[in-house]
Amino acid sequence: MDIKEPIPAYSKDRYTIEEYLEMENAATEKHEYYKGEIFAMSGAKLHHNIITTNLLVALGNKLSGKPCRPFGSDMRIHIPKNTLFTYPDISVICGEVESRNNDDMNFLNPTVIIEVLSPSTKNYDRGEKFRLYRDIATLKEYILVDSETIGVEAFHINSSGHWELSEYRDISYSLNIRAIDVVLSLSEIYASTRLIDQVS
Repeated sequence: MDIKEPIPAYSKDRYTIEEYLEMENAATEKHEYYKGEIFAMSGAKLHHNIITTNLLVALGNKLSGKPCRPFGSDMRIHIPKNTLFTYPDISVICGEVESRNNDDMNFLNPTVIIEVLSPSTKNYDRGEKFRLYRDIATLKEYILVDSETIGVEAFHINSSGHWELSEYRDISYSLNIRAIDVVLSLSEIYASTRLIDQVS
């Protein structure tokens, strides 16, 4: 989803987490919170939605019967270390789902996060947001899927404990999500988009 400027409709410059959660629970749109500021999140374009749906369906099928489950963008992730509350396009949580104060609303322990890139957010998703996501102790892989061209960037923690990048730029390639032992072909990820037609 796209991130807009701090919300002008709210009169204060800074909000507590409790104020944000109270407003967010009553809101009809989603908002991101970081260090007292609240940012509106806008809707996504067609390719973004198709790719996100493809990923959710494929992951749901391949993780069926396993201890990991994929969740869509209604899953709100909280990172206590840096205060961020946000809604990744896809989160995969393995084992017991943990939430802030056991509230079943603000989740703490994703193993994999996938963001589908939009023109307005791709720099944020690659840079500052990835830096914030690295504060999640349970996170093992961070995957960026381009919605304008065939391309996937997959970051995973290697055996030395460092983040390592693998790139996939050809429709014949397959994405190996090591942390959950799932392989997705790029043709699955980009099915029913015009991007497939451009390379066929």
